[in-house]
Amino acid sequence: MAAVTPVRCSLRILRRLPRVVSHRLQQCPRLQALGPAPVFHISTPFTSVHWRGFRSSHVASGQVLQFTLSDIGEGIMEVTVKEWYVKEGDRVSQFDSICEVQSDKASVTITSRYDGIIRKLYYDVDAIANVGSPLVDIETDKALEGAPEEDVVETPAVSHMQSHQEIKDQKTQATPAVRRLAMENNIKLSEVVGTGKDGRILKEDIINFLAKQTGAILPYEVQKTPTPTADTPPKEKTPIMAPPVIPRPVLTGKDRTEPLNGFQKAMVKTMTAALKIPHFGYCDEVDLTQLVRLRSELKELAESRGVKLSYMPFFIKAASLGLQQFPVLNASVDEGCQNITFKASHNIGLAMDTPQGLLVPNVKSVQTLSVFDIAVELNRLQALGSAGQLGTADLTGGTFTLSNIGSIGGTYAKPVILPPEVAIGALGKIQVLPRFNSSDEVVKAYIMNVSWSADHRVIDGATMSRFSNLWRSYLENPATMVLDLK
Repeated sequence: MAAVTPVRCSLRILRRLPRVVSHRLQQCPRLQALGPAPVFHISTPFTSVHWRGFRSSHVASGQVLQFTLSDIGEGIMEVTVKEWYVKEGDRVSQFDSICEVQSDKASVTITSRYDGIIRKLYYDVDAIANVGSPLVDIETDKALEGAPEEDVVETPAVSHMQSHQEIKDQKTQATPAVRRLAMENNIKLSEVVGTGKDGRILKEDIINFLAKQTGAILPYEVQKTPTPTADTPPKEKTPIMAPPVIPRPVLTGKDRTEPLNGFQKAMVKTMTAALKIPHFGYCDEVDLTQLVRLRSELKELAESRGVKLSYMPFFIKAASLGLQQFPVLNASVDEGCQNITFKASHNIGLAMDTPQGLLVPNVKSVQTLSVFDIAVELNRLQALGSAGQLGTADLTGGTFTLSNIGSIGGTYAKPVILPPEVAIGALGKIQVLPRFNSSDEVVKAYIMNVSWSADHRVIDGATMSRFSNLWRSYLENPATMVLDLK
């Protein structure tokens, strides 16, 4: 309200005014934070009177802002909300974690941009959120800075999820196998009471929780028998042997349908595109006897440097040396197969089995790395993959791929090319088999089978065969790699 312009009064009005030089009405302390009150000023040639009025508005709450899901990059248009770190009514500060979302490429933690109170969550767990749509409503603290603490009223929590601070203080502890069992049976670990050390959730806890929900009969091995007390005399052992108990699976009793998650959607998209590629297959076997001997000599040295040395760094480095001679295998084609791009960097991917499914992180610029450097990078990628923390940078930009399916089992495979790449190799398990040496003597040999797939639109069989022969020669005689190392 604007101040009244001074007005000169007549003597009649002056006689009605109180004979006070100045009169002020004190303002409520709570309203002082909202700025000066309006002042009415009436002036005459003899005296003046001031009134300081009261505001009629209430204490304003903070501004409620919609926190939208920003563009994550890589052309991602939607994500799956995997976990909320806050609930309605929680107070957050800038850079506090809000939630974790999962795209078809990686998991990303969303942090707050504002200081304030969470007023609304727009999505449930496992719901699909579109880029640009609001995630939460946050009431900012700007208008609440001058208000006393007792005037701040927090909305009671209405979500079953714990706040981010509670999650940090009481982190759910469970092994990846237990988490997978819970995920397969659609069980939230936050609802299960752990009986392990420090509240760790065990496999038996998941089975017991599932049995209580479905009424199923528990297997004998997880049923707990009462322990004898001091008053109860222990029973004598009988020589009769109990029959072996066969564990019975716990059945849910009904079918369930659930949507594909981000990584599964990515696999559907990639494999559908791979069906358009005419695959050419080529298989061979490699004698790794000398490589096995060399690796055993270098293993302890690498461990003394804090690095686990497997055979994979040798396979990757040998592939990079081969790609220098056959660059067409380190290329990519456009969607219409009208242009081919020869890649300068050898970003060799490794198909990895993780708790989230099949992921293919890649080692960047292998042509500039030593075997030890590759081993260090593989250790890092494997640790992130086991923890489900592989980022977009590790999962994109690959130019050539190797699948170490032999670490699980099998000898030959039919690998599927990952577009826009043009070649992939699958490595079988290493077997000890009899072979003839140069003197026609039967000797023990370490044999590994390899299966190649190439895009037959740009790669012919002869090129794939020559590349495989060169790659095999590096592994069968590792000393030859020294000649081509840079």
